[in-house]
Amino acid sequence: QVQLVESGGGLVQSGGSLRLSCTASGITFYIYKMGWYRQAPGNQRELVARITSGGSTNYVDSVKGRFTISRDNANSTVYLQMNNLASEDTAVYYCNAKWYNDDYWGKGTLVTVSS
Repeated sequence: QVQLVESGGGLVQSGGSLRLSCTASGITFYIYKMGWYRQAPGNQRELVARITSGGSTNYVDSVKGRFTISRDNANSTVYLQMNNLASEDTAVYYCNAKWYNDDYWGKGTLVTVSS
């Protein structure tokens, strides 16, 4: 059974930092492309950052220079370091694992940034 479990969300003041973690089980983690998505109330889910099996990364423009995605294949974990958070970063953040037709999601962790 595949599980993606996110943690690290919470309430933070504008300008603060959080680090999200997502630990996977039931998959061969190192071959998967891992991503962080977010969904704010009333908005569609959007890709925030993605990291390939080879370590290549890409980010949505709004988080470039502030967020960093990384992965620890030995511990089947992907991270999202979020710095200089702003109110518009408030959302539920979801972890995603993708490999060909395999596409798995976590249940999400809420990040709330107060101004």
